[in-house]
Amino acid sequence: MLDYPSLAAVAAVVREGSFDRAAKALSVTPSAISQRIKQLEERLGSVLIIRGQPCKATQMGTRLCSHVEQVGLLENELLNALKIAGGDARPTLRVAVNADSLGTWFMRALAEFTEHGEALVDVALDDQEHTVESLRSGEVLAAVTAHAQPVQGCNSVALGRLHYLAVASPEFGRKYFSAGVSAATLAKAPSLRFNRKDRLQAQWVRRLCRREVEIPTHWFPSTQAFTDASVAGIGWGMIPEVLVREHLQSGALVELVPGRPLTVPLYWQHSRLQVPVLSRLTRAVIQAARNGLR
Repeated sequence: MLDYPSLAAVAAVVREGSFDRAAKALSVTPSAISQRIKQLEERLGSVLIIRGQPCKATQMGTRLCSHVEQVGLLENELLNALKIAGGDARPTLRVAVNADSLGTWFMRALAEFTEHGEALVDVALDDQEHTVESLRSGEVLAAVTAHAQPVQGCNSVALGRLHYLAVASPEFGRKYFSAGVSAATLAKAPSLRFNRKDRLQAQWVRRLCRREVEIPTHWFPSTQAFTDASVAGIGWGMIPEVLVREHLQSGALVELVPGRPLTVPLYWQHSRLQVPVLSRLTRAVIQAARNGLR
C-alpha cells in the first residue's frame, strides 16, 4: 500500500516547483515534505524528484503524480455524490494541446467547460505530433493530438482537420518568388517556425517539391507573433486558415501557391477514468471541434 501523504508531497513539489512552495500548499514544513519524499524514494528504490529550479519529476515520479491526480478526481466525485463536506473542492484537469488549436477553436471548449466553475484546468502546450507523449507518460489526462491510435488506457475521438495555408506578405512574395515557388526559390526565402518540433513548413515544401529542401528559418514561439511576422514581411509560414482569412481578404497576406493547403487531422485522446468531470470536458471539446474544425 502506497503512503498517500508522501504521494501528495511528490505531486505538490512537481506542481509548485519547489519544496518550500509545496510545504506552504500542504500547510506543513519543508522538512516534512523532504522527509516524506525521502521515505517514499527509499521504499521504492528510485529517485522521484530531480532537485532544481524548478524541481521536476523523474519518469516514475510522473507516473505517481498521475496516479495521485486520478485518485483525487475519483475521491472528489465520490464526496460530491455522497454530499459529504470536502467534495466541493475543485479538481484540476491537466491537458496537453497544440498552440494553434489553443489559439483558434480549443479556447471555446475551455470556456464552455469552466463556465460553472466546477473544475480548474492546467494546459500544457506542445506540438500536435508530441502531445501524445505527455499522455503516455501520465503527465496529462487528455490531449489534442495528431495520433489516432489510442494510448494504452485511453480512448481516441476524431475531432476534424485543422486547415493550414502557406502565406506571406505581397512584398515578401514579390521579393523572393517573382520567378515562382520552387525548390530553388524556397531555399532562399526565410520561413517561420514555431519551435524545433514544428514540421509543417517542411511537410508542405516536401509535398510541393517532392523532395527535402533546406529552408532558412526565423523562430517565433507564439501563434499571434507568427501571424504578425508574416504580415510584416519577415518570412512565410503555415498558419491556420481561420487566423489569416481576414488578412487574405484585405490583401495583407497572399497564398504562396493557391489551392495547396496542408490539413492536419486532430484527435482527442483521454483517460478511460470514469469521472463525470472528464466526461464533461470531452463533450465540450467535441462540440467546439465540430464548430471550429473542418
